[in-house]
Amino acid sequence: MHDINGILNPFSEGQVLLIHKDLNWTSFDVVNRIRKLITRCYPGQRIKVGHAGSLDPLATGLMIVCTGRYTRRIQEFMNMEKEYLAVIEMGRTTPSFDLETDYDQVYPYEHVTGEACEQSLRSFVGVQMQTPPAYSAKNVKGKKAYTYARQGKEIRLDPVKIHIREIELLEYLPPVIRIRVVCSRGTYLRVLAHDIGKSLGTGAHLAGLTRTRIGTYTLDQAISVGCFEKNLLKRKQM
Repeated sequence: MHDINGILNPFSEGQVLLIHKDLNWTSFDVVNRIRKLITRCYPGQRIKVGHAGSLDPLATGLMIVCTGRYTRRIQEFMNMEKEYLAVIEMGRTTPSFDLETDYDQVYPYEHVTGEACEQSLRSFVGVQMQTPPAYSAKNVKGKKAYTYARQGKEIRLDPVKIHIREIELLEYLPPVIRIRVVCSRGTYLRVLAHDIGKSLGTGAHLAGLTRTRIGTYTLDQAISVGCFEKNLLKRKQM
């Protein structure tokens, strides 16, 4: 560890931080805030900080943030299996497949039964090809895909191989269904919600999402950015 004015900096050697991301925060917001807090607490040097897998602003839940030498392990964490709790609303769609954009079409959903939902969910288990959404951070000709989408330009994204190991119906309360999903890296839950709607003969969008697990790391082990700040101040005062 580096000694700055007699204060040991534990983040330079490397730490893995389990952070509970709040609603409307971007993943960059989380990393930027943590970097600033560490720099403020231990001035005098730059510490690497990065995250192992982003969450959309409208999603909450577990993020792994690495500092110092542990940033070399980011790829390892990103490749780990993920678990999510998702809220899907049937009967309406949006261009982004979630609530980032306004509703664009309305569909009847009264014909959908709980049994039909169970059957639909089972059909998505396994290895499959999934096309990323236009409103995504995928790079297309040097720009993020969402840049083109927000300009109303059509783009074509190549499908990628994903693996959905488990899907569980937690609640069926039309037009809302709540599910638990265990899946591989690169799985877009927004696309899954959209595709589930199509399989049920209606439209659907992702109305809420929480990441509850990355590998063996779970959300109940995580702390908020605010709690991290308080702990950091306590550590410096010791």
